[in-house]
Amino acid sequence: MQTVLEWLEASADEHPGKVAFADIDARLTYAELVACAKAVGSGVAGIAEQRKPVALYLEKTVRAIAGLFGAVYAGCCYSFIDLRQPQQRIEKIVETLQPACVLVDAQSSAQARELFPVGVELVEIEPLMDGAIDEAVLAERRSRAQATDPLYINFTSGSTGTPKGVAVSHGSVASFIPVFDETLGITSDDVFANQAPLDFDVSVKDIYSTIYLGATVHLVPREYFSVPTQLLDYLCERKPTVLVWAVSAMCFVSIMQGFDYKVPETVRLVAFSGEVMPVKQLNVWRAALPDAQFVNVYGPTEITCNCTYYKIDRAFELDETIPIGQPFSVNDVFLVGEDGARVTGPDVPGELLVGGPTVALGYWNDPERTAKAFVPHPFDEAGGTVYKTGDLARYDETGDLVYLSRVDHQIKHMGQRIELGEIDAAAHAVEGVTRACCIYDSARKRIRMFYTGTIDKKELSAALHEALPAFMTPNNIRKIDEMPLTKNGKIDRAKLASGEVK
Repeated sequence: MQTVLEWLEASADEHPGKVAFADIDARLTYAELVACAKAVGSGVAGIAEQRKPVALYLEKTVRAIAGLFGAVYAGCCYSFIDLRQPQQRIEKIVETLQPACVLVDAQSSAQARELFPVGVELVEIEPLMDGAIDEAVLAERRSRAQATDPLYINFTSGSTGTPKGVAVSHGSVASFIPVFDETLGITSDDVFANQAPLDFDVSVKDIYSTIYLGATVHLVPREYFSVPTQLLDYLCERKPTVLVWAVSAMCFVSIMQGFDYKVPETVRLVAFSGEVMPVKQLNVWRAALPDAQFVNVYGPTEITCNCTYYKIDRAFELDETIPIGQPFSVNDVFLVGEDGARVTGPDVPGELLVGGPTVALGYWNDPERTAKAFVPHPFDEAGGTVYKTGDLARYDETGDLVYLSRVDHQIKHMGQRIELGEIDAAAHAVEGVTRACCIYDSARKRIRMFYTGTIDKKELSAALHEALPAFMTPNNIRKIDEMPLTKNGKIDRAKLASGEVK
């Protein structure tokens, strides 16, 4: 396969009248999506050279999906820019991305003109969708397409303050999605309820599983994830069968007691990722959907969504960590210890590295950071490139991988090596704790814990002293109103460390 358009067109041929994508107000059948995307692609091809990035500054709607595939029909790659991004971050993204143009709509156009740097070409998508299709131009672009062409660029946070644009090829998506769908048992009869923003790689699984299988996606409005009754009403109305969600979104439902209001009983599969799922919150979901299959999937943006999975087949104790499991068959996943040797035995921590055809092309326009993270396979001269995740993991006694923490979340305190994630897990096991997160104040040599919940901090401190050795107990515990999250739904440790959180 050269491009993902082959999946889209095959599904359109087989299911022309079937709904492919729907938002709160509109829907596109497969035939309509192909027509709209070709029209957008014809217009974009007159602006952008092949393989150049096209940015999309649009809300999560079917119009945005048409724009996405329009960019692909033009032989370009696409990159979504969140409408809630501050101007400074937008400017940094644009500086790195150097987009040929930015697709906007009537709703986002005025805001874009205020926030985007002068000289960036803003193009309204509505006239393109209604424009003529130039089959000759599209065919010419298609004839020069290659599987190694970039498909999308997703920007993640960078430790230096400059966002990193992860470029993923058509071939990587084509290698991962069929294996993901087969492993989890997803079929053309399934209906997705898309939670993730389109600039977050969790949404990649919704979009491309759908066009690969000929399934259907309902795009859940972002604002519904702050109103549990509205969210549950929507799910019960749209009747999804598959949820591929971030852990934070699932925790929102369970913490806000959403299932006391309604339960979307059509859901048969829930795949979650992004960070460690608190067992307490998973138990709420399993109680509400006892017949559903729950799967913990793990993987950074740099390896095309996920590289491991663990199907939940038993109850977990509150102080247990849910394994990240086994590699998907397309991935080469292994651990490397501090000495550079391969880790094979149980309970030995090592950095998790990933190789195989799903590894990203690198960071867009950033060869220095690419060279640091994407390195030659350390144990196989013919093994190609591997990605150093920066995540620590171990094997358990059954051979499953268990996530420990970030490499930079491993600290040395009171002469002991400590995984902050282990302290978080101990707190999550305490009755009355909703969420907990530890950071390390290296200047003062203090472990600081932040938590939300009903328990008093003195009671939590006493419980942690019973559960943990003295050198691991937090030096400072602080109860906060709400756990700060990054735009991708992960706990914002930088904000916790800054002292801004109340």
